[in-house]
Amino acid sequence: MLETHRLVIPWPPSDGRDSGAQRDIAYLRQREWLVTNGLGGYGSGTLVGMPTRKHHGLFVPNLDTPKGRHVLISRCDEVLLSGTQRWELGGAEFPGDEVRNHTHLHIEEFSLEHRIACWRIRCGPLLLERAIVMPHNQNTVCVRYRLLEGDTVQLQIRPFLSFRRHDDSPDTSIDAPYVLTIIEGQHEVTHPDCPITLRMTLRPHPDTFVSEPRRENEFLFRVEQERGYYALANAYSPGYFVALLRGHEPVTFMASTHTWATLAPDGALAFDAETRRARSLLSRAQTGDEPFVNQLVLAADQFIVLPGSRTDESALAQAEGLDLRTVIAGYHWFGDWGRDTMISLEGLTLSTGRYREAGAILRTFASYVRHGLLPNLFPEGERQALYHTVDATLWYFHAIARYLAVTGDRSLLRQLFPVLRSIVEHHLAGTDFGIHVDTDGLLTASAPGYQLTWMDAKVDGWVVTPRRGKPVEIQALWYNALCHMAQWRHELAWPENVDYAAHAHQARDAFNQRYWNVERQCLFDVIDGPELREDAAVRPNQIFALSLDHPVLVRSHWDSVLETVTRELLTPRGLRTLSRDHPDYKAHYRGALRERDAAYHQGTVWPWLIGHFIDAYLKVHADPAGARRLLADFMDHLSQAGVGSISEVFDAEPPYEPGGCIAQAWSVAEVLRAWRKTQTPIETHPAATAQLGVPEGR
Repeated sequence: MLETHRLVIPWPPSDGRDSGAQRDIAYLRQREWLVTNGLGGYGSGTLVGMPTRKHHGLFVPNLDTPKGRHVLISRCDEVLLSGTQRWELGGAEFPGDEVRNHTHLHIEEFSLEHRIACWRIRCGPLLLERAIVMPHNQNTVCVRYRLLEGDTVQLQIRPFLSFRRHDDSPDTSIDAPYVLTIIEGQHEVTHPDCPITLRMTLRPHPDTFVSEPRRENEFLFRVEQERGYYALANAYSPGYFVALLRGHEPVTFMASTHTWATLAPDGALAFDAETRRARSLLSRAQTGDEPFVNQLVLAADQFIVLPGSRTDESALAQAEGLDLRTVIAGYHWFGDWGRDTMISLEGLTLSTGRYREAGAILRTFASYVRHGLLPNLFPEGERQALYHTVDATLWYFHAIARYLAVTGDRSLLRQLFPVLRSIVEHHLAGTDFGIHVDTDGLLTASAPGYQLTWMDAKVDGWVVTPRRGKPVEIQALWYNALCHMAQWRHELAWPENVDYAAHAHQARDAFNQRYWNVERQCLFDVIDGPELREDAAVRPNQIFALSLDHPVLVRSHWDSVLETVTRELLTPRGLRTLSRDHPDYKAHYRGALRERDAAYHQGTVWPWLIGHFIDAYLKVHADPAGARRLLADFMDHLSQAGVGSISEVFDAEPPYEPGGCIAQAWSVAEVLRAWRKTQTPIETHPAATAQLGVPEGR
């Protein structure tokens, strides 16, 4: 149920499900909440409270020492005591379908309000509100409890600790004793084998802490088991906090890795600040009272981060008067990826009025260009990037062009043009991973054992879709980049020996001579590859040949390509990655890693592709209303997996079950961008030049 600034999941659901004692716990277990802190850290779990993934945790900060995201608090269990009555909330699942959780019997509603995760829980005559937020740019989590109905109740809060990297196997939890120190209501937990100090307290007053250690052994992460991973974990609890709830007076449990001096004296301040920040984001985006787009604007904010595990780089950037920003590709397990960042930039920042951050992201990635290549990804907790990609660098030109079209910020273009010039020169001369321009003017890439395009599944040395040679979308992106460079060189009057326009014409002529598949009336996916001279598989990559600013495909073939992609690949949740008549087609994305990777780009639907499909659709059909209808199904999805966000992938056949990450940057970005485009084309916002300090008309 979408309201203007609120997404509500009532329980029992309004679809006629059983409202008695046998409520379906799976409904709440399959839906997950997520709060983030702008540093790459997060808190996340299921609506019913039990963790089902090794990545779940109430408090998962992204740290500089030790580097990476760490599950410090796996969950908090609560107990309510009123007279002789006792209600236990939280708990976990154990092998043999043993569920120690009763929360589903008491939940009345879950909601996201201004990105604050909130539960209303009915226990007899009591109505308890529990809300969770992570203060922006802090490695802190706040859990606020309020009694909305009832007189007085005793609340017990028991945190379970893990102290492990969030992507480590769950059996790597520390087994040796933790050390708990308590001084005047300030509780610190450390471990001799770990440099982290976890600080916990209740605000506005410390109340009571009962030292009653408990170790919970071999509870089950159901989703990890389904995905073929080791799924049993241990957690440690040093004891529990005790508070008395009266009326509407809130009590807030706070946990942090910061010093005590930096923590707010009253946890309620964090919730007020988050509400103000969310309202500011919506005001800047100028979305009005449209609930769907408002929710996407708030979801988009979760991916734009100051990388918390690279504070040394942040300090250096600030010393130079620059902002360091990047994009988390997806929660829970993705870090910042160059490709995902550049594809997402327009939807996450330009569609939401966040022009300064867009410029900061573009400048940040310029500093990482090596040998003419943009980074593919930064491994979890590492500073050194990996560069095995051919398309991320080309998407950089696209992102810059979209930024310039909205902001008119030519100062950034002048700053980045030497980097862009070097990129083109490296591609013309040849660079790493066999990336070079061939004699026909087309860009080729081939490196055994590497997956260089966005279809990058690889498991146990098996590259599922190698696509070595000349992939179709790489030519579209290369031509688009050359056209932009020709235009920008002219605008800047930059002396240049490279004739970008001539290279663009050569690439375009060769493309239209080589890629047209007469038999299927669409484009080959790859040509000149070691596997196939011409790969006739019908894939969505051909849509970029007409969707980009400078289409490489001649106009006479646009309609046929769009018709083929529509017929073979279009679904209500995005585009299939392979047509159903291909022998490698997989209808479902599920099972262990090898099975999932075999389906990842072999039929599985990717929602981010819908954005460029709509760009192509609108070039062929002047029908914004028809394009908007292609996005309607995403409204219901906001309450189906990662509540308030859009999943990474979907099954290729009805009912198009979601899979992969519960919140994916380019999924949110491209649906948001396309939704706004089908309403009003993005123009230069009056606020953009003022925000960036760019003179009007420049």
